[in-house]
Amino acid sequence: MDIHSQKVLILDFGSQYTQLIARRVREANVYCEIFPCNADFEKIRNFGAKGIILSGGPASVYDEDAPTVSREIYDLGAPVLGICYGHQLTGEYFGGKVAAADHREYGRAELFIGKKDPFFEGIDTESFTVWMSHGDRLEKMPEGFDVIAYTKNAPVAAMKHHTRPIYTIQFHPEVAHTDNGAAILKNFVVGICGCQQIWTPANFVEAEIERIRELVGDKRVLCGLSGGVDSSVAAVLIHRAIGDRLTCVFVDNGLLRKDEGKQVEEAFRNHFHMNLIAVNAEDRFLEALKGVSDPEKKRKAIGNLFVRIFEEESKKLGDFDFLAQGTLYPDVIESVSFRGPSVTIKTHHNVGGLPEDMKFKLLEPLRELFKDEVRAVGAALGIPDNFIWRHPFPGPGLGVRVLGEVTKERCDVLREADAIYMEELHKAGLYRRIWQAFTVLLPVNTVGVMGDNRTYENAVAIRAVESTDGMTADWAHIPYEVLGRISNRIINEVRGINRVAYDISSKPPATIEWE
Repeated sequence: MDIHSQKVLILDFGSQYTQLIARRVREANVYCEIFPCNADFEKIRNFGAKGIILSGGPASVYDEDAPTVSREIYDLGAPVLGICYGHQLTGEYFGGKVAAADHREYGRAELFIGKKDPFFEGIDTESFTVWMSHGDRLEKMPEGFDVIAYTKNAPVAAMKHHTRPIYTIQFHPEVAHTDNGAAILKNFVVGICGCQQIWTPANFVEAEIERIRELVGDKRVLCGLSGGVDSSVAAVLIHRAIGDRLTCVFVDNGLLRKDEGKQVEEAFRNHFHMNLIAVNAEDRFLEALKGVSDPEKKRKAIGNLFVRIFEEESKKLGDFDFLAQGTLYPDVIESVSFRGPSVTIKTHHNVGGLPEDMKFKLLEPLRELFKDEVRAVGAALGIPDNFIWRHPFPGPGLGVRVLGEVTKERCDVLREADAIYMEELHKAGLYRRIWQAFTVLLPVNTVGVMGDNRTYENAVAIRAVESTDGMTADWAHIPYEVLGRISNRIINEVRGINRVAYDISSKPPATIEWE
């Protein structure tokens, strides 16, 4: 089965919600990919999408440098759905007029269905709440279109072409605040585009095992295993495909969470029965990080040393042709931009930290997946919950959670504080509800009082966010009493910390990690 045969293409105009569109399409069990809107038309045509979605974006279509897309996409025969900016751009292309709205519309609005249509199939109510985020609107209807829904401030909130499968909407169906949003997108990709719903975890496992066997042949694969969900699922998937021709190397770089090394060795040697080589390289990593405070330099130093160690181990073990990594789709997405070369948000060690003279070919079986899809694939592979539901952990580990210079002493302090934090989240039943939680050791000392003595010690920040895919995130509203217990225990039990702060920043504008 070709699980990529039924697919949708999303053209990105710079919306913060573009990745959410992809997630909703995949939740309908339909494969999709994101291209920048200025992708070459031949690449778009050759992709062979059964449907095309135009995302929103921050620009106005009448701006001098407003992003555009080839008008030929409307002639490919595949249904097109324009969302927000895509709605306005399509309207303009077909002779409509876009202007600044008298009343900007941000947040919730009531959408009224003006005309029955397969686009609203299964929605029994005449109106429902949608999420708006626009300052412009269609003032003049384009030729050949009918209005099928409206709001008080947007008389053309949804429209459809008379004879062609072209739909556009002013609101955002991809966000959780829009009622029936998932149903609308499913109606488009399944009902209107005719996509079969074959993008499932079980089908992915079957197809990926076949692909890995064909790609690897009789060669051997070296896998860098961290024990996090990404590398764990990648390793088990590859092992299922090629068995003992996979060798996993677990590098204890001294930047791991408390007792993580012991847990990884126990699980992968005794539970999964894999060839596992454990390397204690703490001293080498700390030496490489000595005097380094810049986060990008830390990431590159850690990534380069990882690969060097893999090369050293592979020489001891014989010839390897492939290096396996747990790269995910968000790592790939953050490396591109519709305006061309992207501004670097961060260098993920799976993407940007590898040296150019690396001697391996990369094997990245999870490269097409979002984090929650990885967990679903892990469940399909029979991986225990304690690995599947482990919170995301950055490739550079504590190297980017100890802000400033990294030393063993500072890592040890952070490990103890973070272990207490995780323990209290588990006790409160919050761990599974939170997307990611961790502790950051700040590069400052603060004044405190313990007993009759004045102290001048470390401050830590604790972070917890709620998200579906890590592309956007809101801070988790942990109850005050739980925060109080966490703070009290860290200050009382971890020598060298006298202050705990809670990070209440969302993404955007902040990132999830501090570095």
